[in-house]
Amino acid sequence: MTAVCFEVKVIGRVDSPLTDLASAPCQADEGAPAAWLVFEPEMQEGLSGLRTGDEIIVITWLDRARRDVLSVHPRGDTSRALEGVFGTRSPHRPNPIGLHRVEITAIDGRRVRVHNLEVLDGTPIIDVKPILSGHISQR
Repeated sequence: MTAVCFEVKVIGRVDSPLTDLASAPCQADEGAPAAWLVFEPEMQEGLSGLRTGDEIIVITWLDRARRDVLSVHPRGDTSRALEGVFGTRSPHRPNPIGLHRVEITAIDGRRVRVHNLEVLDGTPIIDVKPILSGHISQR
């Protein structure tokens, strides 16, 4: 198999009180705090149309995750059988991309406040997508 590489541009970083991987929640509904998405200055125009109350998907690069892992004990529980990473939400995987469903609670220039984001401070943001309801959006 020939390796194909892609260039991914960091568009911002997460500003979060979470700084320790060991104590961070595994999922957003397990006590993830509010955090700021801080976008690079050249991304300001791309934030047009986002509104307080919108639900979005934040796509991150889990830069502190291992990339050489293909199987894990789910939730780090060694009493559980190993499973392939593609059947889990483990951050440790060949391409450590994080998908996070959050709600916007405030917007201040190129800073977007969200709640329930379970990633560490400084995590790179690589994209943001709106959550679409069951109809086709004009966005």
